[in-house]
Amino acid sequence: MFDVKLLRDDLESVEAMLRARHAKIDLSAFAALDQRRRDLIKETDNLKSERKTQSKKIGQMMKAGEDVEPIKAEVAKIGDRIKERDGELSQCNSDLDELLAGIPNMLDASTPAGNSEDDNVQVAIHGEPTTFDFKPKDHVDLGTALGLMDFERAAKVAGARFCVLRGDAARLERALINFMCDVHREQGYFEVMPPFIVNGDSMFGTGQFPKMKEDSFHLAGSDYHLIPTAEVPVTNIHRDEILKENQLPLNYQAFTPCFRSEAGSYGRDTRGLIRQHQFNKVEMVKFVLPENSEAEHEKLRDDAEEILRRLELPYRVMLLCSADVSFAAAKCYDLEVWLPGQQAYREISSCSNFGDFQARRAKIRYKGASGKGLVHTINGSGLAIGRTLVAVLENYQNADGTIRIPDALQPYMGNQTLIQKQSI
Repeated sequence: MFDVKLLRDDLESVEAMLRARHAKIDLSAFAALDQRRRDLIKETDNLKSERKTQSKKIGQMMKAGEDVEPIKAEVAKIGDRIKERDGELSQCNSDLDELLAGIPNMLDASTPAGNSEDDNVQVAIHGEPTTFDFKPKDHVDLGTALGLMDFERAAKVAGARFCVLRGDAARLERALINFMCDVHREQGYFEVMPPFIVNGDSMFGTGQFPKMKEDSFHLAGSDYHLIPTAEVPVTNIHRDEILKENQLPLNYQAFTPCFRSEAGSYGRDTRGLIRQHQFNKVEMVKFVLPENSEAEHEKLRDDAEEILRRLELPYRVMLLCSADVSFAAAKCYDLEVWLPGQQAYREISSCSNFGDFQARRAKIRYKGASGKGLVHTINGSGLAIGRTLVAVLENYQNADGTIRIPDALQPYMGNQTLIQKQSI
């Protein structure tokens, strides 16, 4: 939930943030709603005080043998008015909560202004784009020629934007998962395997609802949703909890499948594995003290980059501009890997700092010697497995169409060094 105090005290800053994000949200109703809420609370409190006073008076009159029916009728009328005001207050609170729930996070001061993803800022680059003495193929041509991918049968089984990985591609996917989890364990992330289905409160807690509700897979007739990322269940592990200050930072990692309807993205990246309805991912999630938030964000970004460095994949780091930062994030780095088949860098991880935005929605607090407050949450992909698979296939391809397995992954593939055409 957006901080209502900030709206009351500094409405101009909130409106400036919305302009920077190019978010069309009308805050004109806030002041009236907030004032109406305060007036109703005051009026209800006064009515309850009056009812209490009159009720005491009834007792005194009864002891004196006086007629109490008129005053009883008056107390009943007060009770009716309280009930009526309580209903109005409930509706007012609901309207206010709905307004607050739709306001995105405030932007970090270091987030650059911009109008679109074209205004994102490159802050680092690692390695040179891979070059070949032949024309490189994209992962679809490579995968289908080697019998690694079957999109047609996947469409028969499920529909568009699904894929059956076959043979060494399936093994490579599994190798990437284990490799990433092992590296993150070295880096100090505690591994969990959370539910892959969550309730609506969890989706709200991390900011997926209500903004991105249309992009989720909902299980009909229930309050259950397939997770779009491990960020949702892992962050909500500590929903409605007060953490001890000396516990922080808490660093988690989780491998999960992810499910996204990709509503509104028709026509984009329909070829291959780049934008699928189902994909695997290893996610890192941190719960940190506010004063350590910036440093922990930078560390998480470096932890994600380490995967790319060990795989020896060329990549760059982009700082997202105000128009491209997600609804819940205050600041975000995208790691973009080089894909020879597209001759372009493509996102493979988003490393986001949410400040206390998610913690306020999910009610995750800390308490300790230095005081108490809302924790800061940080997360990032380490990495999106399907896109990493694409990057390995395209960057490690040979002229004969075979794929060399990166040195870091060979131990996870039984020391196999080459992927060739599959026999089944």
